[in-house]
Amino acid sequence: MHILILGGTTEARLLGERLAAGGHRLTMSLAGRTHAPLPMPGQVRIGGFGGPEGLAQYLSAERVDLLVDATHPYAAAMSEHAVQAAVRAGVALIALRRAAWEPVDGDRWTEVAGAQEAVRALGPAARRVFLALGRQEIAPFRDAPQHFYLVRSVEPVDPPLPAADVIYVQARGPFSQENDLALLTTHRVDAIVSKNSGGAAAYGKIAAARQLGIEVIMLRRPALPRVPSVATVDEALALVAHAGAFRGAETKP
Repeated sequence: MHILILGGTTEARLLGERLAAGGHRLTMSLAGRTHAPLPMPGQVRIGGFGGPEGLAQYLSAERVDLLVDATHPYAAAMSEHAVQAAVRAGVALIALRRAAWEPVDGDRWTEVAGAQEAVRALGPAARRVFLALGRQEIAPFRDAPQHFYLVRSVEPVDPPLPAADVIYVQARGPFSQENDLALLTTHRVDAIVSKNSGGAAAYGKIAAARQLGIEVIMLRRPALPRVPSVATVDEALALVAHAGAFRGAETKP
């Protein structure tokens, strides 16, 4: 089959490697937000499609047999576009969505709807905050310049936050609990703002926060379209064999 994976996640890359090894024709689609992505299997396409109409045209023109939505759990718009495009083009669609983290004993989570609500949850008093959101989601925190911010991202943050006390750490995961424990301790962090990304690669900071008794302000996941979904690469491989059964996916969130 010709399989198009909407990716950028670790799971997308791992699934692509397995599918390519199985003899499928593979195209990996990346949004282009990271200028130096990790090597990907198959043919790599970088950039948008021009909305669901453009994606549907691509699926038809390239004779794609299966579309796999393996985007980040917070890429709700792209997931919706994938559903609309798959229906228009008559292409089977499955989603690879890693399971969300769940709070356990010792966690101090404050769940919020988005970054603006996270700013309010931090409160007016100055705090020492680790922003674990990605460089393109931190702009709302310019409205709270009284805090110290520790910002970790794969690429430089541009424009920088207009706050008096900001430290930028440029690094690519996965990050271990031990490393994140040292990071939080060194910078005396007392609050973390994080997406509920799921998976093991970014969980180190959550476990370290629990160990230190640090509050985690957790952005809730957005509602995603209902499509046949799995949480692991192995489960996705099992669905590929039955891809033809999933044409005409529902679009209800």
